[in-house]
Amino acid sequence: MQRQKQATLLGLAAVLAWSTVATAFKLALRYLDVYQLLFLANAFSLGALSLTLTLGGRWPLLKGADRGQILRSGALGLLNPLLYYLILFRAYDLLPAQVAQPLNYTWALTLAYLSVPLLGHRLRRRDIVAGLVCYGGAVVIATGGKITGFGAANPLGVALALVSTVVWSLYWIGGRRSTLDPVVSLFVGFLCAVPFTALAVALRSDFVFPAPGVWGALYVGCIEMGFTFVLWLTAMRLTSSTARIANLIFLSPFLSLVFIQFVLGEAIQPSTPAGLVLIVGGLWWQSRGAGPEA
Repeated sequence: MQRQKQATLLGLAAVLAWSTVATAFKLALRYLDVYQLLFLANAFSLGALSLTLTLGGRWPLLKGADRGQILRSGALGLLNPLLYYLILFRAYDLLPAQVAQPLNYTWALTLAYLSVPLLGHRLRRRDIVAGLVCYGGAVVIATGGKITGFGAANPLGVALALVSTVVWSLYWIGGRRSTLDPVVSLFVGFLCAVPFTALAVALRSDFVFPAPGVWGALYVGCIEMGFTFVLWLTAMRLTSSTARIANLIFLSPFLSLVFIQFVLGEAIQPSTPAGLVLIVGGLWWQSRGAGPEA
């Protein structure tokens, strides 16, 4: 099989897997509270990443890492998975999946904006216009199409979903200078985060986990946080066109609506796909630009 075909298939597999996570979040949160899901998903993801390091023979990369690399990855673990998923799970707890998922998807735009003050990037006209389009779509979704009021969605949930994009963007900006293998870096971050998630359960919840919730957390930990990331990295490494694989991600939010309606049983409001078209269209147009004034 040609490398590009392999890359495309792996990329599509990753996109399909990520399309299920909004549904998985909501199903797991029916049986677990936010703190329990955070702890279990982190623990299962740590196991998935350990298995990945073992199968890939990457443990020597961890042993050979210098102290600075380990400390950086550990500190980043306090942003992701700890803070990021704590905020995101709470947003999903407060919002319908069809609202939380598209709002969180605007992280790419947040990343572009934060890169201006933190990385010295130049803000293009294309970025500004894309922002207006994307956040216009976010308003459509959050208000249920009733632009004059925000009664359709929980205001705190909407705010948390948008704040999660800031935390995620800070995580990626903070990791730009890391020279550590990305899977090894993720493992270190999760390893540092797990004790804090356990402490959160001890202080705010309990360690009694219903069986359906455990299975849900297993899926979230392995699919959202673990193995799928490795699939995506492999696809990006094999492809001869990074843009071709990266553009596959735009399929994810639309596929997600299918799972939300037919698996989760959440009726999709007309305003959701309309707002999603604006968000994805704005992000796609932004990603197509080249040059400072594209």
